[in-house]
Amino acid sequence: MIYELALVAKSNLGEEGIKALQTMVEEVAKSFDGEVLLSDDWGNKTFAQATSKGVKTGHYLYFIYTGNAEANVELNRKFKINEDILKTMIVKLSDVAADGEALVKKFKSPFSKNHNGSVLDDLDQDSDAEKDRKKFARRKNCWFTAKSIKADWKDPKTFNWLINEFGKISPARVSGVSRKHQRFAQAAIKRARNIGVVSHMRSTFSE
Repeated sequence: MIYELALVAKSNLGEEGIKALQTMVEEVAKSFDGEVLLSDDWGNKTFAQATSKGVKTGHYLYFIYTGNAEANVELNRKFKINEDILKTMIVKLSDVAADGEALVKKFKSPFSKNHNGSVLDDLDQDSDAEKDRKKFARRKNCWFTAKSIKADWKDPKTFNWLINEFGKISPARVSGVSRKHQRFAQAAIKRARNIGVVSHMRSTFSE
């Protein structure tokens, strides 16, 4: 199986500490017959919303790796006993290991330094994205289905328009999004909030 891991460490950890975390993930994946397919250092970011302990910044690391449930159990065990780690999130991307190359190739995020971008960059370059979405909403057609994409927690452009100024997620009857894609969007927004890249309002984190 293929997973993605978002890991947030203390912002003052330093280069050696960051390297140690990257090595830890690589070694755990390898010990359970897996491997890290992509390791991406997003650097220090200011959280969209401070943590319950008042922490406002963190150092983000992102991984795509192959592995199994046992590998995830071991990673979570190590995360819990490591005081340098503030947040973690593991999401399954695919059940098929052969999908790894394609997932790595298409990876984009506006938070990444080496893979900066959005899946909407090509789709929206010749049109007004906001007007386009409103058109679909009026017709009660699903914008996600028409564009052949789905909401992704690490790409706020794909879901920010569904969050109003009060931090509420627009219902499908208003946005015209299908039930399936409404579930995808809700999951993406919750994940983004949990990892600190989106607050309970509409803003996202910054450098």
